[in-house]
Amino acid sequence: MVKKFKQISIKSSFMKHNGGLLFREISKHKYEFKTKVKKKHLNTARITHGGYIASIIDSGAGTGAYRASGSSLCVTISLEIKFIAATKLGDEIFGFVKVLKRTKSMVFLICHLESKKKIIASASGIWKILKK
Repeated sequence: MVKKFKQISIKSSFMKHNGGLLFREISKHKYEFKTKVKKKHLNTARITHGGYIASIIDSGAGTGAYRASGSSLCVTISLEIKFIAATKLGDEIFGFVKVLKRTKSMVFLICHLESKKKIIASASGIWKILKK
């Protein structure tokens, strides 16, 4: 059963300031998140700023790492992003996270973003699980 999207940017934080991120679990190793492009997310070319794309990948995939770790705090060690296509004001962006492997101290995953059923970015990353 696929769960409903829930806002994960509820505390005063960078992502809350940037408009928040909705997140849901698809399965034990797959997650989905979404957001909508606002005027403040655009660059001077009037397309979504690459820094915003990077931040939603880091937050959405990082939340996937957190969930996969059993709710232990995680920090990004490595995040490689490929920017493929542009999005514009009002576009809804969906992120898809797949955990490839979890060890005692690391989470390895891949992520891609889509808008209007087209891939706009892909990423792979490693998160360090912090001890409780």
